[in-house]
Amino acid sequence: MYKTAVMGPYDSIYGFAALGLETFPISDPEEAKRKLRDLAAEDFAVIYMTEGLAAQIEKEINKYKEQQLPAIILIPGISGNTGEGVQNVKLSVEQAVGSDIIFGE
Repeated sequence: MYKTAVMGPYDSIYGFAALGLETFPISDPEEAKRKLRDLAAEDFAVIYMTEGLAAQIEKEINKYKEQQLPAIILIPGISGNTGEGVQNVKLSVEQAVGSDIIFGE
């Protein structure tokens, strides 16, 4: 059975444990790269990651863009929303349906 993980600074992700998701409090980019590789090798289908952490390990994340699993989904951290997560979802939808579905932008 597939699992779901959340990675990022502790203050940004601790609430996800109450939802039954496995949390991995990580702030160090090198540790985050290693943990992402480990989770991808295990049965994690979805990995939520804070936008701030993802910005620090962008090259590592890009290695999984063409793979079906895991899906890496960016979420805002406690410091706010950079818009990167929304932009990634928008690009994925454009690829899937062939056009921009958000009108007026």
